[in-house]
Amino acid sequence: MMNKILIVGPAWIGDMVMAQSLFITLKQRFPDSEIAVLAPAWSKPLLARMPEVQSSVTMPLSHGEFGFGARKRLGRLLRGRYDQAIVLPRSWKSALVPFFAGIPKRTGYRGEWRFGLINDMRALDKTKLTQTVQRFVTLGLERDAPLPPADVPKPQLRVDAQNQSALLNKLALNSDIPIVAMMPGAEYGPSKRWPVERYGELAKQLIAWGKQVWVFGSIREQSLGEEITGIAGKRVVNLCGSTRLEDVVDLLALAETAVTNDSGLMHIAAAVGVKLVAIYGSSSPDYTPPLSDKADMVYLRLECSPCFQRECPLKHLNCLQQITVDEIQRRF
Repeated sequence: MMNKILIVGPAWIGDMVMAQSLFITLKQRFPDSEIAVLAPAWSKPLLARMPEVQSSVTMPLSHGEFGFGARKRLGRLLRGRYDQAIVLPRSWKSALVPFFAGIPKRTGYRGEWRFGLINDMRALDKTKLTQTVQRFVTLGLERDAPLPPADVPKPQLRVDAQNQSALLNKLALNSDIPIVAMMPGAEYGPSKRWPVERYGELAKQLIAWGKQVWVFGSIREQSLGEEITGIAGKRVVNLCGSTRLEDVVDLLALAETAVTNDSGLMHIAAAVGVKLVAIYGSSSPDYTPPLSDKADMVYLRLECSPCFQRECPLKHLNCLQQITVDEIQRRF
């Protein structure tokens, strides 16, 4: 019988990209399986770029919202559709939809008293599964599979050449000059952001070398792009807030190199095969590395890091402040 699998997906862009490694693993194990992903509405265009995913189910709640009644109603609407659910988040509420959907096998890690909601409960050994992507992939393997998994496939997002061409025309972009993408934001918080003035100084130097710079981010990061433009001048294109998530996928694929904080866009750049210079501060490449053979990670490994805090608890942000523009330039 064809396996119909519902994945309860993560709420962050980077984690959703890394979840593709699980989807690939499942399709390798069960080629005839059908994979659906239950996830926030923003993820739908990203999931559409993953050939392993047949469909997506929109979670009708915002991030952090409990919504017991909404989860129960959605679960009942999904009754009889799936043979297995794999629940990636470890929260109690994330297991409710598969439970109310009556999915026979509900796989997930032990967490927040989910006994009964999860009936294929796995213990999470963080000493063996040190990376987020390993934890995702392991849930798609047999219970007794060796840990960590020997083979973790790398995410690979499909690029839409037609949309790419349309964007170049719409945004008046020139792809003939070598492109360096910059992603100076990080939704998680300031402790993941290399100082924006350093991005500006780096952009100025790269432009002197004959390159152009495209700055990517959300509308909330538009001011960061403006600051980089103010420092580096011409040949900087501030695309923050001007592109949809799927547009970022297509435009990043045109870049020669991307300089980025540890962010969701870093994982997208890795998944379209761009050479990466990835800057880490409060987080660690040991935990969420870009899944690419073309990634160069800059991480100082100070005594106080990784702290995984949104803001520096010591108020100095040395883990990022001590990374110089020269250090990044040497990676080119």
